Amino acid sequence: MKDTRVRAYRILSALTGVAAAAAAVAVVHDTQGVAAASESCTVQVNVALPERPAQVKLRVSNGTRTAGLAERVSADFGNRGFVMQPPAKSKTKVDQVAVIEYGPKSVGAAQWIRAFFLGQAEPRFSASRTTDVVDVRVGARYRQLATQTEVNQSLAQLGEPTPPPGTCA
Repeated sequence: MKDTRVRAYRILSALTGVAAAAAAVAVVHDTQGVAAASESCTVQVNVALPERPAQVKLRVSNGTRTAGLAERVSADFGNRGFVMQPPAKSKTKVDQVAVIEYGPKSVGAAQWIRAFFLGQAEPRFSASRTTDVVDVRVGARYRQLATQTEVNQSLAQLGEPTPPPGTCA
């Protein structure tokens, strides 16, 4: 063999060794497995839309100074077949259409209820809630619940319920 060919084999062998060492270091110091483990969810949520109103438990509270508003909205939801908890008076005033508070067991149901306010109600998720009751705090800008056709259109605009940040379905 000629000297140039021997030198070329030595250089290729050295480069192969360096490449193998670099690959070994990369595999040993890889942090992607740790990142994937830390991103795993700790809270499972139910994003399924209920099939019937009787599967949704609601509690309506009055976030305004209008007397009897919670009772009226509660009756409207009750007439549509929802399971109603006794209405209440909210200690905090709401300067919007409504606030919908819910937990992991009722993410899909809260999306459906939000459609009754044409998507204008503010959703508030709390991972620490253990009940499947959706709380609706009616605000000063509330006028009326949407019709069934409007609810269907609003659901289409809102899209499928998605798990809140830090949760998974």
